[in-house]
Amino acid sequence: MKQYDAIIIGFGKAGKVLAAELSNRGWKVAIVERSKTMYGGSCPNIACIPTKTLIHEAEVSSLFFREDYSKQANMYKQAVSRKNKLTSFLRESNYEKLNKRPNVTIYTGTGSFISANTIKVALPDGAIELQGKEIFINTGSTPIIPAIDGIKQSKKVYTSVTMLEVDLLPKHLIIVGGGYIGLEFASMYAGFGSKVTILEGGNKFMPNEDRDIANSVKDVMEKKGIEIHLNARAQSIHDTNDGVTLTYSDVSDGTPYYIDGDAILIATGRKPMIEGLNLSAAGVTVNAHGAIAVNDQLRTVVPHVWAMGDVKGGPQFTYLSLDDFRIIRDQLFGDKKRDINDRDPIPYAVFIDPPLAHIGLTEEEALKRGYSIKVSRLPATAVVRSRTLQQMDGILKAIVSNQNGKIMGCTLDVRCFVLMLRKL
Repeated sequence: MKQYDAIIIGFGKAGKVLAAELSNRGWKVAIVERSKTMYGGSCPNIACIPTKTLIHEAEVSSLFFREDYSKQANMYKQAVSRKNKLTSFLRESNYEKLNKRPNVTIYTGTGSFISANTIKVALPDGAIELQGKEIFINTGSTPIIPAIDGIKQSKKVYTSVTMLEVDLLPKHLIIVGGGYIGLEFASMYAGFGSKVTILEGGNKFMPNEDRDIANSVKDVMEKKGIEIHLNARAQSIHDTNDGVTLTYSDVSDGTPYYIDGDAILIATGRKPMIEGLNLSAAGVTVNAHGAIAVNDQLRTVVPHVWAMGDVKGGPQFTYLSLDDFRIIRDQLFGDKKRDINDRDPIPYAVFIDPPLAHIGLTEEEALKRGYSIKVSRLPATAVVRSRTLQQMDGILKAIVSNQNGKIMGCTLDVRCFVLMLRKL
């Protein structure tokens, strides 16, 4: 059995920077990653970088080849190829940066607990056992697959991961789920020239946003030809000779509908990836949402076992995974003052067109908490430059305290945001 100061299960953002940090401090580190296509984690392989790469390519395609499907389909195929080269480069770079360190060993296999200190790693040529003084779980998240009749049998159903590997542009893409992932893909594929239909099960579009912001986004998407159906519950999927048919019902009155398309993207969220870890063998517990339960310092109920990134639940952002690393570093080597409660407010951005970004309280949240506020709005058209760029959609909205004049929250639904901030 091989002995290590630290075992890190998962090669994501938090895991890789923690491995480098511990290595610099002379720790002997093992990092276990189940797939050679995931060195570096979700961001460079299946999330942030590949999607933003294609989003940029979609904007270029829309600018030059709008309403010419054959040219946009060719552009899309080339864009996927360029994306694949980029992710391959980043994956190899992430691997080499850790692999070249003399006190870091990378195991490409599936890790699972045998006990609180021992990990079994299933490798292509057999299994080995590793023992670690500190163990860090960084396995990320995986797409949620809803229970829809025929979904497993269909060859036209994709997740946000598998859709990125398809180099044939769908003429009609059906998206099940109106969350941020679904909206990004909708905006991207509409930019490439696909007809896009979004089926959202809830009765509100973007329920976590203020209604004026949500309505602004909805208006822009519909201008791009994106159809949005609320209260839509997917019932069944079956492939046809020339595509796929999805049957859904309106949950408000039970009316059935069907829609034909070329591909279906399932974008109903992601869940912590804990399958196969055998957490019970270590005494590690999960919460009601299936996430690994941790305290504010990211320790599990087993003090030397930690969890970081998406697998512990909460907002799924790469920069939060990076901050999880900072918290753990502070707990191991610092003054132990950092925890998950001192990083609010958490900003986020949705890379639709135009992009949506937010930080702090929304207007609805501020009013619910009883704050006395004033709301400042600035439409994109207030900036002349937006007209010269022909980017006139969007709004900047700030929530300001009447008590001290401080900005309590800000939402930006516009592309030329720097110009708008200068205008304020």
